[in-house]
Amino acid sequence: MAVAYERIADQIRASIRAGQLRPGDRLPAETKLAEQYKRSVPTIRDALRLLRDEGLIEKQHGRGNFVRRARTPAIRTNLRHQWEKNRARQSEEERRKTGSTEHDTGLELDDLVFHASYREIKANEELADVFGVPEGTAIIERSYRTRYAAESAPFTLVTSHLVRDMVADNPALLDAANEPWPGGTQNQLHTVGIEFDRIEEHVTARPPTPEEAEELDLPPGTAVLFLRKKSYDTNDRVVEYSHVTLPGDRTEMVFVTPLERW
Repeated sequence: MAVAYERIADQIRASIRAGQLRPGDRLPAETKLAEQYKRSVPTIRDALRLLRDEGLIEKQHGRGNFVRRARTPAIRTNLRHQWEKNRARQSEEERRKTGSTEHDTGLELDDLVFHASYREIKANEELADVFGVPEGTAIIERSYRTRYAAESAPFTLVTSHLVRDMVADNPALLDAANEPWPGGTQNQLHTVGIEFDRIEEHVTARPPTPEEAEELDLPPGTAVLFLRKKSYDTNDRVVEYSHVTLPGDRTEMVFVTPLERW
């Protein structure tokens, strides 16, 4: 049997889902809600805490509780990799028309705010093992954040790695000022004669770190999906390695597996 705060949360939740309380609306003050439901302020706080944990409302410091605006969802399918490969040899004009985030979200290029940063690091044990190079090898570490202009949180947190010597023949690949690169990584590596053969992805779920929860604007208790992606070329070398952190409250992973006919 539901206790008092759960019944109050049920009624507020129903008002949100029915559209009586709309995204961005401020809820009455806790004292007003206590009068409305004829319960104590601590009971009201328990109800509001439950709704915050569900991601339905958010508390803004000094302002009160507001109905949370739903974040733009992203549907990430494994077929995106072939889509990206098909684009890698298109003209720059064609490649500039759209990108992978638009593909996953249905948004337009003008809807997005993009940021990239590069730095050179030395391969640690993990990167040396992935790329098959000695520890200390020069690696280009690239960080990407793309968000919907109407929202504050990015869709994903992406850290991508390239072996510097593998891409150094094209100096443009060492400079973040050339981002966003039309056609993405597959086109970038195509410029130095590398063709992707396959993508290997390992996906796990875990609680976010405090930094991830803040940057992704996650409701309390929301998990993240953590993806480790290895891209192999036609010589069976790992040519790019990424860590991708995806918010569990607005990311859908779709895996489509074509089967050979008998």
